[in-house]
Amino acid sequence: MASTAFYHLRRGARRPWVRVALFSVGGVGAALASAFLAPLIPPDLGSSIGAGAVDQILSLLATSMLPVATFSVATMVQAYGGATNTATPRAVTLLMEDTRAQTAVGSFLGAFVYSVVGLIALKAHIYGEQGRVILFGLTLLVLALVVGTLVRWIDTLSHLGRVGETIDAIEKAASAAIRRRADAPYLGGLPWCPAPAGAIRIVAPRTGYIQHVNAAGLQALADEADLTVHVAALPGRFVHTGRLLAEIDGPVDEALGKRLAAAFVIGDRRSFDDDPRFGVIVLAEVASRGLSTAINDPGTVVDVIGTLVRVLALWSERRSLAPDEPRYRRLRVPGITTEELFEDAFSPIARDGAGSVMVGLRLQKALAALHDIGDVEFARAARHHADLALERAEAALSIAADRAVLRTAREALGRPA
Repeated sequence: MASTAFYHLRRGARRPWVRVALFSVGGVGAALASAFLAPLIPPDLGSSIGAGAVDQILSLLATSMLPVATFSVATMVQAYGGATNTATPRAVTLLMEDTRAQTAVGSFLGAFVYSVVGLIALKAHIYGEQGRVILFGLTLLVLALVVGTLVRWIDTLSHLGRVGETIDAIEKAASAAIRRRADAPYLGGLPWCPAPAGAIRIVAPRTGYIQHVNAAGLQALADEADLTVHVAALPGRFVHTGRLLAEIDGPVDEALGKRLAAAFVIGDRRSFDDDPRFGVIVLAEVASRGLSTAINDPGTVVDVIGTLVRVLALWSERRSLAPDEPRYRRLRVPGITTEELFEDAFSPIARDGAGSVMVGLRLQKALAALHDIGDVEFARAARHHADLALERAEAALSIAADRAVLRTAREALGRPA
């Protein structure tokens, strides 16, 4: 199915080795291109540039780029370890997919491969006088690109793996998933309804997390066999072998059943791409880590709470713009409720930060903002979690003045600004 293949292609393209390999292949191609393009250079121009100048520059690149690439990889690994310890291990995947780091390492390794191949071809007299002219120009271009990459890489290293950078990466991934799901609340289908009696069960062939549901593929199969598909497992759901994925209203043979099951991509871990709740959960994890006695960083918690307000406000904004006409009318799909998102976002912070007045006060202000931003469903969820956070704080705080501050903040929720 095209959507499933595109999903795997998109995920695979983010792996660090892909970009590095492409730069390396590009370095080989650039080094050998000079021999093929040599006839384009006038013979008299070829004699004016000796091989010595190219040789020295290529030797400089060959001796310097590999240590720089090795140092960069070591720095990245150290940054990933720091993010694991100070933020959350779930965010390391996002840092590894950072194209800035991949481009830097790929550029350095590509320049190294280019210089080595160029030196070998030069010593083997493959280029000739005219080919050396092109090699000289390409070498200067590679050198300029390496210098520009180094400048950008130094700026990237100054904040790579920092908590703030990690939070920004999670927010970006969560917002993208929120935007996609809000634009298609039911994966482009109709709201879920119970399947009729006698519906065919499609079950999971393996154990893991649902990472992607190919709604377009399910619709195509349903149109082909005149079926109605009642989806039971959304991205983020943990399933085991034999767990229900969907119920089918209509005749299904064994071959069609396998094709329907293949529309559900199952992986070992949750993925940010199509799972809006996962991004919110990971943000809450960062806040909980900041509240631990080992780190004790309430400032990070305040930053995360502000980020969660932006992410949930985006859900409210985009959901109101969702198209009324579904694309896949043969699909019945459960939606994500506002209460689920609020539960993922604020319950862990309210529980772990119950003993902190600063965290409790920031929670009340955040929930008051969401109360004013969203619709009736948002307001109801905000009031519920504000009451729950206040109840937890009053049970944890021993000083009456601290409890009074939080009660005052709770009473301000819903008042006109």
